[in-house]
Amino acid sequence: MSGLKRVLIILTSVAFVLALALGGGAAWFYSSAKVSTVGRGGFRNQLVVPPLARSTVAADGTRVFDLRMRAGTTEFKDGQETPTWGFNGSYLGPTLRAERGEKVQVRVRNALGVPSNVHWHGMDLPARMDGGPHRMIAPGKTWSPRWTIAQPAATLWYHPHPHGETEDHVQRGLAGMFLLDDARSRALALPQRYGVDDLPVIVQDVKFDGARFDHGHGVAQSVGFLGDRTMVNGTLDPYRVVGDEQVRLRLLNASTARTYNFGFDDSRAFSLVGTDGGLVERPARMDRVQLSPGERAEIVVRVRPGERTVLRSYPLDVGMDFFNQRFNGGDDTFDILELRAASRLRPSPALPATLGKLEVPDGKDAVRGRFFDLKLSGINGRKMAMGRIDETVTRGTTETWTVRNTNGMPHNFHVHGVQFRVLSVNGRPPGPALRGAKDTVFVPNGTTVKLAMRFTGPADPNAPYMFHCHLLLHEDQGMMGQFVVVEKGQKAGRPPMEHAHRGH
Repeated sequence: MSGLKRVLIILTSVAFVLALALGGGAAWFYSSAKVSTVGRGGFRNQLVVPPLARSTVAADGTRVFDLRMRAGTTEFKDGQETPTWGFNGSYLGPTLRAERGEKVQVRVRNALGVPSNVHWHGMDLPARMDGGPHRMIAPGKTWSPRWTIAQPAATLWYHPHPHGETEDHVQRGLAGMFLLDDARSRALALPQRYGVDDLPVIVQDVKFDGARFDHGHGVAQSVGFLGDRTMVNGTLDPYRVVGDEQVRLRLLNASTARTYNFGFDDSRAFSLVGTDGGLVERPARMDRVQLSPGERAEIVVRVRPGERTVLRSYPLDVGMDFFNQRFNGGDDTFDILELRAASRLRPSPALPATLGKLEVPDGKDAVRGRFFDLKLSGINGRKMAMGRIDETVTRGTTETWTVRNTNGMPHNFHVHGVQFRVLSVNGRPPGPALRGAKDTVFVPNGTTVKLAMRFTGPADPNAPYMFHCHLLLHEDQGMMGQFVVVEKGQKAGRPPMEHAHRGH
């Protein structure tokens, strides 16, 4: 054999070995990106239920709450103290509860040592009280927004909204529920004893580096942070003993980037009774409900005496190719919460056939349409600018907003200060999970959604509301714009340029 032929054979062999090694490495890299906690948690910890926030009633009838943002440590794992932030505690916050028609005031004090703020996600309220990025609270100061609850019973929530830092502040633990009640919902035969047969389920994905949270973004995770395990109400591996035949779960996706596909381990059916903005018109039977960051769903599930069932998140289509589907959470499976039914259960009445009428427009009286193209580089080609008003809306009018994503990655779309109706998804009527009042909607790649909404004000040409992607890394990187509500013929003004509210 000639020397040249020997060299060629050796080089070919080396190339073949390298190709195998690279291929094997790529295969391992791909397979290791899939996360599953099924059967691994053990459900060792009793689910913590956030306490109902205390309140006082002022002489004028205003219900007053106090929230204090503070730093602390939380023992998620035995013997390990994790640095965290919370409201009125070390992690998360109490559940605020108010009645339709009530005047409320929330005194928010910042004891963090860094500026932050609070946004009332899903609330219909004046823009100056909304808690967008212009309403920062300086360290040691207090912000005291007040408004009248002017919307139906619903599961809302509150969280920080500092421009460019929202993902970080939410990941550290600043979030909580805000429940609204009304006479109609109280009269319905629905589970509604808070913490008994009506449970808040605040779902977050997390990752630990020793005792500390790991907030790093993994390779090829274009959606943002994705954790390798989940918590409910700040509880790892949670279970809850229930004593009623029917249990209402108020699901909140409080993760910063992960979309969940909720169902039960035995694929039992449940009834969807509420979406972001309140009760649906009639219960919808299903065995899966998908929630992107910021979305909520109220479901009622029936259990039998002595049984156990697991709320699970199943794989879902995030609208990407097979490689990016894997690295952006589409193939992941999580055991979320185990429900343990007592040996004897209190009987629950059958669910009502109808729950009421939606108070969101159907778009037939729309006076204007708008278009929003979602890209990581910005919405409609523009990154967020604090001093720029992007849209001007006339108070009292109905509009249709068309939102399109051809960006190659998942996004969603949240609008402040309003609830909307999803009219269509890619030109077709929406499925049951999207037929209720919504303020946030998932928009995977290749999707166009059409929304109808009415802006009731009050008008304020200088105080903007936000619209943005609620995958918080994307929001922080500039996927956000702002609009003002004005009276007919009025022009937009200028938003305040003082970003760190001084408080008092």
